[in-house]
Amino acid sequence: MITIGLISDTHGLLRPEAVRALSGVRHIIHAGDIGGGEILDELRKIAPVHAVRGNNDKGAWAAGIPLYLALELEGVSIHVRHDLNEMDIDPKAAGFDVVVAGHSHKPMVSERDGVQFVNPGSAGPRRFKLPVTVGYLDTTTRRPRTRIAQPPKVRIRELL
Repeated sequence: MITIGLISDTHGLLRPEAVRALSGVRHIIHAGDIGGGEILDELRKIAPVHAVRGNNDKGAWAAGIPLYLALELEGVSIHVRHDLNEMDIDPKAAGFDVVVAGHSHKPMVSERDGVQFVNPGSAGPRRFKLPVTVGYLDTTTRRPRTRIAQPPKVRIRELL
């Protein structure tokens, strides 16, 4: 099994417990509201990073970060966008297995029409009394599985 780390809404704060929770993943997907290029630099020390720009990512450092990504990682087709409400494609028709989005800060895993949707929640400043979380996408020869974890104890709640 290969694990891809999922993180979002760091807003300039990369918590040490989030770094620990992502150690050992093969790739990292950041679903936007990064908060500064230094966040991506720190994540690249763990694994290759694929990131999209969030609504709060402004300035010269963010200009080269795309608004969305279409990735093929470890045999899984992944669409990444910061705000799910701005998605203008049919992920099933486009052939995506997984859609990763942030923005709401609410960790979530669901499935629609055979496509998994995951919001890893927020790993940055605590907002709206929501937990600090990261996500994982586990790839196997079968169907990919997504899950959410709360650092630092990394209590894993299997959601799908």
